[in-house]
Amino acid sequence: MAKQEKRKELKVSAIENGTVIDHIPPQSVFQVINILRLDKVRNTIMVGTHFESKKYGTKGVIKISNKYFESEEINKIALVAPTATLIVIKDYTVVYKAQVEIPNHINKIVKCINPNCITNWENIPTKFTVLDRDDLRLHCTYCEKYTKKENFKFI
Repeated sequence: MAKQEKRKELKVSAIENGTVIDHIPPQSVFQVINILRLDKVRNTIMVGTHFESKKYGTKGVIKISNKYFESEEINKIALVAPTATLIVIKDYTVVYKAQVEIPNHINKIVKCINPNCITNWENIPTKFTVLDRDDLRLHCTYCEKYTKKENFKFI
């Protein structure tokens, strides 16, 4: 009698239309959910953390049916999960796949940490220049304060 082989991978249902955010650092999965306000979305969402990844060791994945992200949302993902890959699915077929990229400028996404910054007192959108992509640091255009990744507060 032949031994039955153990199943070594987890199968997750494909989505007909929507977006898959793949290769999220496992510790960033719930932060991505929060900054994109996915808890408010009524679409079907699949969330997984600590899946095996050949490239990163472990990863997180979020699948959202019938949802496509705007550039501002993609920039948010890039700030908290710079290794993430966006996969757009239409009619069960991958129509677009790309790794997110941290842009040179971040506008209207992150709050300035300086309580005296004009953006915290008046209806002026925040504007930052990205100084360091590896050890993520932003420079406020208005008050010239520096903000590190661990101090980001998303708008």
